[in-house]
Amino acid sequence: MNVIQVKNLGKKFRLRHAKGQSLKATLIDRILHRETRDDFWALKNISFSIGEGETIGVIGPNGSGKTTLLSILARTMVPTIGSLEVRGQVSCLLELGAGFHPDLTGRENIFLNAAIMGIPRSVIEEKFDRIVEFSGLGQFIETPLRFYSSGMSVRLGFSVAVAADPEILLVDEVLSVGDEAFQKKSGERMREFKSRGKTIVVVSHDMNLIRNFCDQVIYLRAGEVVRQGTTDQVINRYIEDVQAQLIQGGAGLGVTHEWGSREVEIKSVTLTDGRGKPTANLRAGDDLNVTIDFFSKERIEYPVFGFAIHDADRVLCFGSNTQIGDYRIPSIEGWGRLRFRLASLPLLTGDYYLSLSIHSQDHLTNYHRQEYFYPFTVLSSFRGEGVFSIPVTWMMGEQEALNAKSRFDPKTSGED
Repeated sequence: MNVIQVKNLGKKFRLRHAKGQSLKATLIDRILHRETRDDFWALKNISFSIGEGETIGVIGPNGSGKTTLLSILARTMVPTIGSLEVRGQVSCLLELGAGFHPDLTGRENIFLNAAIMGIPRSVIEEKFDRIVEFSGLGQFIETPLRFYSSGMSVRLGFSVAVAADPEILLVDEVLSVGDEAFQKKSGERMREFKSRGKTIVVVSHDMNLIRNFCDQVIYLRAGEVVRQGTTDQVINRYIEDVQAQLIQGGAGLGVTHEWGSREVEIKSVTLTDGRGKPTANLRAGDDLNVTIDFFSKERIEYPVFGFAIHDADRVLCFGSNTQIGDYRIPSIEGWGRLRFRLASLPLLTGDYYLSLSIHSQDHLTNYHRQEYFYPFTVLSSFRGEGVFSIPVTWMMGEQEALNAKSRFDPKTSGED
């Protein structure tokens, strides 16, 4: 049975552009109707259904309409066109501080937030102690919310959202703001919801979370559904699109950092597999080849080229450079190309970012740095915790038992 049914849904926002630069001119333009208005469709012709007990991920670049869609599912926003049917009690966590008042205490905000979500006061009174315990706020529950950090607000919001034991849970990216301990605890609670047959819709940029947690995925771009289907198929399509943008000179998936004096500039970068095929999807054990085309505006003596790999949480996995690798480059000038190969990637399944740099030998001058600029995905058949895949062999048998016994039993070891 479908618990969420969306048909031909669209959401339009009206953007106003005033011509005047001063407040007076802006008011005059508005009075005389001289302002210009543009219609912006955040969502266009969206149709899909979600069955009872399914966990659905929603992915896409920034500005693709993910949060708008979740807000409409939560009924905090009304669609411009189309129809929406939701069957069951909905609980949602859409954005930091949603439904909270900064001048009220954590205790008061629990009841306020619950009332906004339609949770009876009697239910919250019964579960209040469990909500506070789960949030881990302790004595801070009597402190006004304006003194809370963003992470504390998330913990409070999530604790209220799951307290009512909803049939449908809607979760936006905000869980990534909490500390590591709370992220683990909230993840366990969401897995518990999933095992109990709850319907969950998750919006996230974390492809590892989506891959491991969701049954189906909806890929949005520019307000439209690009693809909907199985997790691996849709994520692979998304990564392929990102790679295509990279090949065309775009920065790809999201937050990047780029700076430098630009005396030497990275012009294009291509990621290829061991067969030379451009790709951003690799399997553990594959080679990753990186080709860097650059341009040096003047002669640079002994430049150093470097790289780093970070995981989806921006944690450094590995990095090196030509100086560490004892690969001496006497000088560069004009156009040039540098290649390097990362052989037999030992990474676990996940999403990663490649950063590149060109700097002086003394590290005092950064010519060009691109941080978190080139995303790629690794699929590994090996399951484990962490980042790297290290082959493990487990052994247990009669000989191992005898060896263990001989170490600790004086009678079998021959000791007096």
